Amino acid sequence: MTVAAPSRTVLMDAVRTAVLAPSLHNSQPWRFRVGRGRVDVHADQSRRLAVLDPSGREMMISVGAAVFTLRVALRRHGFVPGLELFPDAGEPDLVARLTAARFAVPTPAAELLAEAIPHRHTNRWPFGPRPVPAAALGELADAARREGAFLSVAGPDTTSAVLELARTADLELRGRPGYRAELGRWTAGGAKRRDGVPVRAMGPTDRLRTLPVRHFAEALAFPLPSAPFESDPAILVLATAGDTVFDHLRAGQALQRVLLTATSLGLATGLISQPAELAATRARLADAVSSAWPQIVLRVGDGRPVRSTPRRPLEETLLPSGGPAAAPAARAGRSRWSPR
Repeated sequence: MTVAAPSRTVLMDAVRTAVLAPSLHNSQPWRFRVGRGRVDVHADQSRRLAVLDPSGREMMISVGAAVFTLRVALRRHGFVPGLELFPDAGEPDLVARLTAARFAVPTPAAELLAEAIPHRHTNRWPFGPRPVPAAALGELADAARREGAFLSVAGPDTTSAVLELARTADLELRGRPGYRAELGRWTAGGAKRRDGVPVRAMGPTDRLRTLPVRHFAEALAFPLPSAPFESDPAILVLATAGDTVFDHLRAGQALQRVLLTATSLGLATGLISQPAELAATRARLADAVSSAWPQIVLRVGDGRPVRSTPRRPLEETLLPSGGPAAAPAARAGRSRWSPR
């Protein structure tokens, strides 16, 4: 059965939503091509962090988060998206192609995810002492499972080990040649900048030195304030069964589903990516959480409201339209995951 293609207005609205996805240093390493009844998602190599992410693993996680956000946006418009990864071997940066597989009224769960998108912000501030309910942690783990990933909740001993690894990795990264210059690239530029991490989004340093908050202040001409962070943080580790580029994209989609689920539950979220950014600490992180391939560490809790980081104008993320016609819905992709 042929499905009527979404209008260009619908597709552009979905892309406008997709750019709200999280990315390392708010680098926004994606571009989109809107065609007849489809959206192609490209990795933007010019925005990969060469020092911090030489393999492009975290770039692909960011692109995966944008892909999931695009899926949610299309689902809210009544289209169950068909998803094909790397549809053209001649275009290695063409990461995903989304088409309309069929019509379906959005479920309440899909609506909740969509409503959470503009309210999801990385929170770099201290969280309150109220523990995260076990039921909420279970919902977050289920969100990761729906995308083929695993989310483990760290117990007290594991939390201590994970945070120690994060501190070790953070210290080593800060001594890496070019790290400070790269950090400055994504924090400088003033209020008119439409990417990167502005001062208002950085948060304070941890006065107790418990949590390895990214030291964005190293690229600033003035110090950030300090504040005591929670002494017993809720730490979660997102992992995948493998470590291929497909697993990195899966991790990004799972990450965004987890973050949006947390937002819909009224939880604040922060990311601790340092221990997975170095091979040695990542291997030790895998041992600590009994997981083959940890991709990122999350911190969740009761946090103060924070503002969004800026986004580039939509036209800067768009590639010229064109290319081959969209595939029929019956052949639309190797994967048809739906944000139910």
